[in-house]
Amino acid sequence: MSLSIQGKTAVVTGAANGIGLAIARHFVERGANVMFADMDEERLESELGDNRDGDGNARWFAGDFREKLAVANLLSATIDAYDRVDILVNASRQMLTTDPLDLDDDSVSTLLQQNLMTSLRLSQLFARRMIKQSEESEDDTRMAGSIVNLSSIAARRTHANLLGYSVSSAALDQATRSLAVALAPNRIRVNAVAFGSVMSASLKGAIKGNSDMRADIIENTPLSRIASPTEVAETVQFLASDGAAFMTGQILTIDGGRTLIDGCDSAMH
Repeated sequence: MSLSIQGKTAVVTGAANGIGLAIARHFVERGANVMFADMDEERLESELGDNRDGDGNARWFAGDFREKLAVANLLSATIDAYDRVDILVNASRQMLTTDPLDLDDDSVSTLLQQNLMTSLRLSQLFARRMIKQSEESEDDTRMAGSIVNLSSIAARRTHANLLGYSVSSAALDQATRSLAVALAPNRIRVNAVAFGSVMSASLKGAIKGNSDMRADIIENTPLSRIASPTEVAETVQFLASDGAAFMTGQILTIDGGRTLIDGCDSAMH
């Protein structure tokens, strides 16, 4: 069983910061050719320099992937740079709070568009390219590609003010399963990583100076800590590698055990 992704070409969306950036950097360190993709061109250039079209195994592409043309251009840029694509990591995610009783609150549709539809369109187009590459290959036993979605334990937990985020996460989980079945005959695997609290830049900002929030997270996490972005990246690497060659349609949870416990447990004793 090999966890190596060396020499493979991966596209990672949401790669300008946070968990997406951690995954993209991790893949580069592991020898993959990586296209860092995000709508934040300034952050991409800050992280990678003026290396949009340069040599090396790390390049970047900026675009709004809610638009079909941007998705098509991302694929074209990846093929121009590396000739093929083996791995797609849909790490671009957005979180907004929702007022469940506000008729003018459009956060649900906004998050469905960003967290579900963008990942779905990217997966559909990149899967077509993976299938084409497989048809042109003489090796009919090799996996044609791997798609990894980033989801959340919010899909299984209920928070009234996270209605849109929870619904979009649950929808992405089901899309992962459906695509896994649809693409299995083409030897493309589709899996997802659902995580709880990860020490991303946004969480760092949220808990800075808020000791109660940090304590609450740790108290409700059996492993009593917050995950690092690298731990998510390592799990994504596993799903993308041949080490997970017989896994598809799975939602792997990285939450330190939070979804295993009842938050009211301490009040019952």
